[in-house]
Amino acid sequence: MRTRIIYLLLVVFVLLTQKLSAQDDETLKFKVEQLESKKQTVTQIEREALKNEVEIINSRLEAGEISKETAQELKKEAAEKRAKNIENKLAIIENTIALLKRKGEVDLNTNTNNIEIGFGSDDPEGDVLFGVKYNSGNQKKVAYDRRTYGDPNIAFGLNNAIIDGQSINDSPYKIGGSRFFEVGWAWNTRVFKNTNILRLHYGVSLQFNGLKPEGNRYFVMNDGQAVLQEFTFDLDKSKLRMDNLVFPIHFEFGPSKLKENEDNFRYSISNQFRFGIGGYGGLNLGTRQKLKYKIDGDKVKDKLKRDYNTSNLIYGLSAYAGFDSVLLYVKYDLNPIFQDASVEQHNVSLGLRFDLN
Repeated sequence: MRTRIIYLLLVVFVLLTQKLSAQDDETLKFKVEQLESKKQTVTQIEREALKNEVEIINSRLEAGEISKETAQELKKEAAEKRAKNIENKLAIIENTIALLKRKGEVDLNTNTNNIEIGFGSDDPEGDVLFGVKYNSGNQKKVAYDRRTYGDPNIAFGLNNAIIDGQSINDSPYKIGGSRFFEVGWAWNTRVFKNTNILRLHYGVSLQFNGLKPEGNRYFVMNDGQAVLQEFTFDLDKSKLRMDNLVFPIHFEFGPSKLKENEDNFRYSISNQFRFGIGGYGGLNLGTRQKLKYKIDGDKVKDKLKRDYNTSNLIYGLSAYAGFDSVLLYVKYDLNPIFQDASVEQHNVSLGLRFDLN
């Protein structure tokens, strides 16, 4: 019996060893394929950089800043530099692949372990923890090409409703008093591999849309419909708020600047104009009405949490435009505010959005 158990353990060990070996082979193959794909990327980046340099030289020539001979010389130098960059970078990739195939892994961070005591900001070659700078010799590698970024954003501004057959100037809601607030997280993904002219902007947001009725009115339910009605006492405040969870998605357009470093390249939209158009969809999380008034000099606050027959599904169109992280923002709900209403009302918002990148 003991002999059988030993044989069984040996068989299991052999099978596990073969499986781990196969996994190592797959990992090695994947790493090599990743490095091979970088060859084409390196060439494309250098060619695009050369194209930009030539355009700048041509602009200087047209402006009369340099002569035709100087322009030709600058173009020649730029072409030689980019060709040399391609040659050197491809050689590095080839050597890395060869080293990877021999060793099975590559760690190009050759710094040895060290510790320094000091103050200041993080160092790109190591880390700082409680004033102690340490270098483990195995820092996280910087991604050569990063196509997706994620950042928080907030928006706020004016809110109102577009009512069928009625001008917004005749809206029953206060133009300046009705407001919205939105907070969320959004990702920005470059659509094309070698240009950043088009991005996909998508994420998740919480919307708080408020409507303040004109006059001394508040919402009541009448035969299953939410209608405005005069309040018994003088209202200091009357506000209906709808809280939504939505998932916006936009196509974003705009120029960007290509920034190249030794080990990576990035497209920057800092201080650049951009605009986006798209929409959103989600759910209504809740609706509540807030009333403030006085009875015999005593202040009274009522918070009424009911559905008021508001739409459960939220969907609409939105757009934004601006420079850097400050954007003019507009959104329009395609769904009616109140379900089964005799006259449809659609929420509309206009304000500012800030991408906190």
